[in-house]
Amino acid sequence: MTVKRQFINGKWVNSNSNKVRDIINPFNQEVIAHVTESDETDTKTAIAAAKDTFDQGVWPTTPATERGQIVGKIAALIERDKEELAELESLDTGKTMEESRGDMEDIAGVFRYYAELADKNGGEVIDSPVPNSVSKVVHEPIGVCGQITPWNYPLLQASWKLAPALAAGNTLVMKPSEITPLTSIKVFELMEEADVPAGVANLVLGPGNSVGAELSANTDVDLISFTGGIETGKKIMQAASVNVKKLALELGGKNPNIIFADADFDTAVDQAMNAVFFHAGQICSAGTRLIVEDSIHDEFVNALVDRIGKIKLGNGFDDATQMGPLISEEHLSKVVGYVENGKREGATVAIGGERPDDPELQDGFFYLPTVLTDCTTDMRVVQDEGFGPVITVEKFSSEEEAVRLANDSIYGLSGGVWTQDIAKADRCVAKMRMGTVWINDVNLYFPHAPWGGFKQSGIGRELGKTGLEEYQETKHVFQNLKPEPMNWFGTE
Repeated sequence: MTVKRQFINGKWVNSNSNKVRDIINPFNQEVIAHVTESDETDTKTAIAAAKDTFDQGVWPTTPATERGQIVGKIAALIERDKEELAELESLDTGKTMEESRGDMEDIAGVFRYYAELADKNGGEVIDSPVPNSVSKVVHEPIGVCGQITPWNYPLLQASWKLAPALAAGNTLVMKPSEITPLTSIKVFELMEEADVPAGVANLVLGPGNSVGAELSANTDVDLISFTGGIETGKKIMQAASVNVKKLALELGGKNPNIIFADADFDTAVDQAMNAVFFHAGQICSAGTRLIVEDSIHDEFVNALVDRIGKIKLGNGFDDATQMGPLISEEHLSKVVGYVENGKREGATVAIGGERPDDPELQDGFFYLPTVLTDCTTDMRVVQDEGFGPVITVEKFSSEEEAVRLANDSIYGLSGGVWTQDIAKADRCVAKMRMGTVWINDVNLYFPHAPWGGFKQSGIGRELGKTGLEEYQETKHVFQNLKPEPMNWFGTE
C-alpha cells in the first residue's frame, strides 16, 4: 500500500517529518490507506508557495472566464470519476454508497455553479456626485486562503470552499480532516489534471493542533475558512487576530424541528428521521431537537419509535444498509457519554441508547438510533451538539412557545417548521434566529442558496453569490476626468 502524499507548489511530496498516518474504515477498523503526515514546516512551505503564486499574479490576473472554464473542467472530472470518489468517501466515513453518490452529484454541481458565476461579479459603475468623473466598484481576490474542512462531509465541505476560492482568483492551502483525507487527495489530482497552475491550490495533510494552528496564525494567510466545532472556531479566531485575517466560520448547530398538530403526520414522521439519521446523525444541520405540539406528542413519538426500530445498520457498501457507523472510537465515546448524561438529567430513552448487540457490527463504531423524551431546554442534552443518531423530544402548547423553545440555544444554523397553515409557518420563520429555515422539508441545500448561521453557529456564508463574495475584496475606484487645482492653500 503506497503512501499518499501532500500537494505543494504543483508537486506530490512527502512530509518534512516523514511521518505516516493510517486511515481506517470505521465499519471494521481495517487500514484502508497510508497518508503522509504534514507538520508546521510543510504548512509554511505550502503557504509560501501560495503567496508567491498570488503575488506573481498567475491566477489572479487570469481572465475570470478562463478561471471559470478551469473550474468547470474540475466539475466534469468529478462527474467522470464520481463512482471512485463515492467509494473512497464511503470507505473513509462509513456512510452508505447511496449517500456518497448523492454527495458526488452535489459536489459536481457546486463546481459547475461557481464555474458559471466566475465572470458574473466583476463590478459596477456607480453614480458620482463629482462632475466629470467615473466611479466604479470592482471585486478582487483576497489573496492566500487557508481552508480547514471537517470529517463528516469531507469532499462536499471542501467543494464549498475550493470552488468559490478558485473562481474568485485566490490561491489556497487546504487542510482536510486528518482522519478523512482520501477524497480531498483525489480531487487535488483532478485539479492537477484540469490544469490549475502550480502553487494555486496546495494540500497539507495533518492534525489541527499543528497544521491548522499554523494556517490560522501565519501572517501570510489572508483568510481562514473553517467548518467544525465552536471551541476550535474560537481558537482560530484568536490566532487569526494576529494579522486581522478575514474569517468564514461554520460552527455547527443544535437544530430545532417544530411539528405542529396540523402537519401532514406521516410525512413529518418520515422526515423527522431523515433530519437526523443520514450519516448516523453526523450532520451540522441535523434536526436533532424535535419540538412537538402536545396534542400529538405521544402519537408522534410512538410512530417515530416504531419506524426507527426498523432502521438497518451495516456496511455502507451493502445496498440494504440504511445507516452506517460513527466516524471513530473517540467520537463513539462522546456520543455514549452524551446520552448517558441526558439520562442522568432526567431524559427517558424511548428507543436505542446503547450500542447494537449484532455480532457483525462489533468491530465498527456503531450506535443505535436513539430517541430521548421528557427533555427540557435546561438540559445539556438539548443544548449541546451531540453529532450522533440521537433525537431529543420537547413539547409545546402554543405557536409562541414553539418559537421560544426553538430560539433557546447558542446556535442558529438551521431549523424546520411543519404545518399546513402557511401563515403560521411564515410567522414562525420570521421569528426564528437561524440562517436557514425549512417549511415542510429538512436538510435541503443547493449551490444557489447561501449557507451559514446566526449566533455562535458562525460568521459569514458559503454557497450562493455570497459564497463567492466571501473570497473577494471590494474596491472603490474613482477617476477624475478633468483634474484641476483646488488652491486651498493659495496659488503660490
